[in-house]
Order: sequence, then C-alpha cells, then structure tokens
Amino acid sequence: MSVDQAISLIQDMLYTSLLVGAPVILIAFIVGLLISIFQAATQIHEMTLTFIPKIFATIVALIIFGSWIFRKLIDFTQILLKNLVVYIS
Repeated sequence: MSVDQAISLIQDMLYTSLLVGAPVILIAFIVGLLISIFQAATQIHEMTLTFIPKIFATIVALIIFGSWIFRKLIDFTQILLKNLVVYIS
C-alpha cells in the first residue's frame, strides 16, 4: 500500500465517520443550546433539565437516522472490501 492509498483510505474513513456522527451530534447540540437558553432566561439550573432531554433527543435521532447511518456504514465497508485487493497489491 502506497502513502497516497493510505491517505485516501484515512480520508474516506474520517469523512464517513463525520457524516455518520453529524446528525446525532447536531441534534444533541441544538437541544442543549435551546435548554441552555431556557435556563438562562428562567434562571433554573437543574442538571436533569439538560441531561434528560438530550438523551431523549439522541435516542430519537438514532431512531430517525439509524437506518441511514447503517446504510452509510455498509456502503463504506463494501467499498473498503472491494478495494482491499487494490490496497494490498
């Protein structure tokens, strides 16, 4: 495997991981931001107020985007296995 092939493989891996993780992380970030704004406006600083909604939002995001995430990971794995012969030789 040449250096260019290794860099390409790592680049594809990082792009796929960013693409797969982005929906769940963004939804958790948005929910956390909205709750922080609510806490700042009402001056309620309860830890469970931030923790529980983020967990529920993350679970909902995984339910909504789970099949898409799984499909992206399967596609990446198939491409990786198809190119495995090229990378080895």
